Amino acid sequence: MQYGAILKALRVKANLTQEQIAEKLNRSRSCISKYEKEVKVIDMPTFMQWIQITDGQVAAAAMMFGMDALSIINQLLPFIGGGFIWWM
Repeated sequence: MQYGAILKALRVKANLTQEQIAEKLNRSRSCISKYEKEVKVIDMPTFMQWIQITDGQVAAAAMMFGMDALSIINQLLPFIGGGFIWWM
């Protein structure tokens, strides 16, 4: 599952920079980048905080019930005003 792209899409939809979400999650900007690039696996408490901060409950539910990442991202595109290639 491409959770990193979904995390990034949710952050962008919430109009947050990596620095801003890092501060809210008490993580470094580098750590946020690693989550989004899937270099580092996000732990469940941090994932739940990310979802709350970005108001991403619907996307999280879709992920948990097996909806593929591309479908979730396509659902978010109208809200972030960009294309899939833009942030991949």
